[in-house]
Amino acid sequence: MTSVIESASNEKIKVASKLSVSSKERKEKNSFLLEGLRLCRDAAECGVSVRTFFYTQNAFEKHEADVRFISSKAENTFLISKAAALKLSDTQTPQGFFCVCACLPARDEESILKSGKFIALENLQDPSNLGAVARTAEALGITALITESGCDIYNPKAQRAAMGSLLRLPVIRTDDLCALIGKCRARGFKTYATTPSDSAKLITEADMSGSVIAVIGNEGNGVSQRIFDSCESVTIPMKGRAESLNASVAAALVMWELMKG
Repeated sequence: MTSVIESASNEKIKVASKLSVSSKERKEKNSFLLEGLRLCRDAAECGVSVRTFFYTQNAFEKHEADVRFISSKAENTFLISKAAALKLSDTQTPQGFFCVCACLPARDEESILKSGKFIALENLQDPSNLGAVARTAEALGITALITESGCDIYNPKAQRAAMGSLLRLPVIRTDDLCALIGKCRARGFKTYATTPSDSAKLITEADMSGSVIAVIGNEGNGVSQRIFDSCESVTIPMKGRAESLNASVAAALVMWELMKG
């Protein structure tokens, strides 16, 4: 049964709105907010627990079948006013689709890290970069994404840039990337850390066969020394006067080489 919410000051709207802007709130509530038809439909299709679905009359008139499908997967559904939708929206032109979802259950790290190709992100700060990396990783067939520190995978900008990939691609979040790398090296993994330094091995010449973890560093400071000490350094060959690449672009090039191995 669908209830109606008119006021942007409604308590359910205020709670959902906080999930959009606060990582702390997402952690405390174990919930996150998705916006847009594509992401809400993706969540419903891939089994994400949809706690609350909000939609506008305009969304229903344009996409009735989608509204009915998402509603069938949601625990609660509300028809909301334009004012309430604007309170929830993180975009300039909201489509009128919003889902409050339960955060994904923790992945079984041991089973995922048995073998495969992995991209690790150390303290990545830009959620759009995180989302873009996840989208490329899924497209290229990367086994899983590993993250330490940095932005929250449930950040609305990360989810939007990922276009559903962060709902489907396994993500391992670790508080100690060095320890994880050490454990994987003991299992026979090759581990690489990226750097713009000319003294590092060209990534096109690195051995990417077997199980591999490649680390992309923070946008401003790159990979930390503690990670370099645990990995072999590789660099992406560049021409011209460019000193470095955007983190998501560098990750895409690294993952391409990774999957060729």
